[in-house]
Amino acid sequence: MTPPSALPIDAVLPELLASLATHPRAVLEAPPGAGKTTRVPLALLDAPWLSGCRILMLEPRRLAARSAARFMAASLGEEAGATVGYRVRFEAKVSAATRIEVVTEGILTRMLQDDPTLDGVGAILFDEFHERHLNTDLGLALALDVQAGLRPDLRLLVMSATLEGERLAAFLGAPRIRSEGRSHPVEIRYPPLRPGEDAVSAVPRMVREALAASEGDVLVFLPGRREIAQVARRLDGGDAVVVELHGDLDLSAQAAALSPDPGGRRRIVLATNVAESSVTLPGVRAVVDTGLAREPRFDPNSGFSRLATVTITAPSAAQRAGRAGRLGPGLCLRLWPESQRLEPATRPELAQVELSGLLLELRAWGSDDLRFLDPPPAGHVAQAADTLRALGALDDEGRITGFGRRILALGTHPRLAAMAARAASDEDRALCADLIALLEGRDPLRGDDARDDRLDLRWRVLAAFRGRRAGEADGSREALSALSEQARQWRRRLRAPEPPAAIDRHRPGDLLLAAFPDRIARQHPRDASRYQLSNGRGARLHDSSALRGEPWLVVPELRYEARDSLVLKGAPFDPAHLRRLFPERFRTVEQGRFDVATQAVAVFREQRFMDLVLERERIAVTDPAQRVAGLLDGVRQLGLQALPWTEALRQWQARVACLRDWCPELALPACDDEALLACLDDWLAPFLAGKSKLSALSADEFGQALRARLDHSGQQALNRLAPVAVTVPSGRELRLHYEPGQPPVLPVKLQELFGAADGPAVAGGKVPVLLHLLSPAQRPIQVTADLSGFWQRTYAEVRKELKGRYPKHPWPDDPWTAQATHRTRRRNE
Repeated sequence: MTPPSALPIDAVLPELLASLATHPRAVLEAPPGAGKTTRVPLALLDAPWLSGCRILMLEPRRLAARSAARFMAASLGEEAGATVGYRVRFEAKVSAATRIEVVTEGILTRMLQDDPTLDGVGAILFDEFHERHLNTDLGLALALDVQAGLRPDLRLLVMSATLEGERLAAFLGAPRIRSEGRSHPVEIRYPPLRPGEDAVSAVPRMVREALAASEGDVLVFLPGRREIAQVARRLDGGDAVVVELHGDLDLSAQAAALSPDPGGRRRIVLATNVAESSVTLPGVRAVVDTGLAREPRFDPNSGFSRLATVTITAPSAAQRAGRAGRLGPGLCLRLWPESQRLEPATRPELAQVELSGLLLELRAWGSDDLRFLDPPPAGHVAQAADTLRALGALDDEGRITGFGRRILALGTHPRLAAMAARAASDEDRALCADLIALLEGRDPLRGDDARDDRLDLRWRVLAAFRGRRAGEADGSREALSALSEQARQWRRRLRAPEPPAAIDRHRPGDLLLAAFPDRIARQHPRDASRYQLSNGRGARLHDSSALRGEPWLVVPELRYEARDSLVLKGAPFDPAHLRRLFPERFRTVEQGRFDVATQAVAVFREQRFMDLVLERERIAVTDPAQRVAGLLDGVRQLGLQALPWTEALRQWQARVACLRDWCPELALPACDDEALLACLDDWLAPFLAGKSKLSALSADEFGQALRARLDHSGQQALNRLAPVAVTVPSGRELRLHYEPGQPPVLPVKLQELFGAADGPAVAGGKVPVLLHLLSPAQRPIQVTADLSGFWQRTYAEVRKELKGRYPKHPWPDDPWTAQATHRTRRRNE
């Protein structure tokens, strides 16, 4: 075997081996091309602490996993599956002799769930951790839990090309080892796009520029397979050969893409972001970067995470450019403005995707209390729990059910796994394989046909493609070929036969019920285009919908809107299947409702599936609690303005709000409209007892209900610190006006304040009252909270202006010593 040539990572291998000999965790930073992926696992094989156990290396991408395993095997003079093997979705090459297993993310999670002790495994290596895939974060959290509780001898090594190494090392409590790598300078250019040209359409022109300005191969980064095919059709590379590189290539095409051209020709490699750091590409001296990638994002229309085209981050841009500097000085053409600022770091996938799969893994593990570098967002977790309960994967207490464990083992989204797990026959499982492929993959329909909202149409087009027949709609052969292969893999996983050539139109919908029990839709009795969903929301069909007239639909994809969501894809079904699948979801309830027209309570007995009302009949109101519940429902519909407010009660509400701001130590409860609506049952319900209409509630009763929000000490504090009125020097008691967030206002005639050095204050003297000083005719003169300053600086001018206008009123030279009064001078004399 030829000795391997030196790589930059070789310089730090002794430090890494010494560190892992004394510490169970380590962080290794090494730029792309340093050799960490293929050198490190082999270097660890003979470590004494490994004691002949296996090494698992996690690779986020299938192509990279296969490539790394084959490269390491070849360096040992072997085929993949001997000392070095791999496991990816739908494929494995391992044997009893395998010591290094390169696995993709979901495979590692399954291995940990199946055997938490990881018997026979001595180390787990997390490669390309900087990509922050959800299953990488989950795998690390599970491995840390295993190490802490069951396997303190297990070694964990986190490796990355670009990484917040210091932060991660602190999180792991681990040494940080760095390899500088080897690179040459790369010239970065930002060539302008032409009018009407986008980054993808500019690629052929930019490739010609890169070929002319550099030597060696040109690597082009495109967002996905569709754009690669589009560019390949338009590209004329002259003597250069065009090569595609993406995760869906077969093994021979992958091997060709990762090897130099046998004839020595220059190559133009059209690649997805798999080429950023996951694989080694020989001969590249120039990079054309569109700045785009496809990454998972939560799609609220479908409830799934779907691939979306996004702008790359600054670390990704640096890695892509670095690909041009491996062999010598390189060139990178960036197809975005130089002024455009990229995100400085990669956001973890678990902050951007749907989390029902993650939550199901955690519940199966038996703990939500795992250590994540970035914890999953609480809102996403709560939404995932609702989905899993609807599927029957979690019980009401949030524990995983036996059915939940069955769907977890299938290794796809819990919704789709639930559909496959409930399939009752071989043919149903075969159809489920097709439906999983259709829902996981991209839409096969093109042009105007893509706007058709029938999911069963897409199945028929797929079936026609498979049978080499003409379809009833225009489908993309490329997309249909990928869907057909995906469905074949799922049939093998589900042990299903070949699917039928034709099916009843209800069959897809009947199966999809198990995946979308919360999106079952019943047609509105008076509007054929509107539906009520089982999750309580409304939905509507678009104007040209092919589903119009269907009494029942299951809706895999819809666009959420403020009132009625828009159905994007749906399938009709036989409602008899509902009781067979979900008998426990049917219930009878008696519900008090508020009739806006009569302003009174009506009670209905309803037959429901989840929140979908199937039948309703009005019954007599006999339960007092139903009356109260109905009236509270009316307040929620109409708003608090439906209650008998008076100005005094609104002022009470404002006083409470002000005092909460001024004296937070009192811990008074919130009494604003939003807070009152949120707890109607606590404060209003007792005062509605015995009433059947809102109009029966008097203002006095309503005031009692409001004031009961404060206990005795709170009421005393309110009256003392935010009084209704204050006594002014004239002896009169005048009312204050309160507004939340403002000091209280006191409108008062100027003469009533003679002799006072300072104006009144509230909140124990902390908040001066804002004085609206009035003329004898009650017209405003001045607004001030500083009465002393008014006497000193402004009074003389006011006196001069108003004395002649109001001669019967006192205008003393010295307001400090004058007698305050609200009467005229003549009456006083």
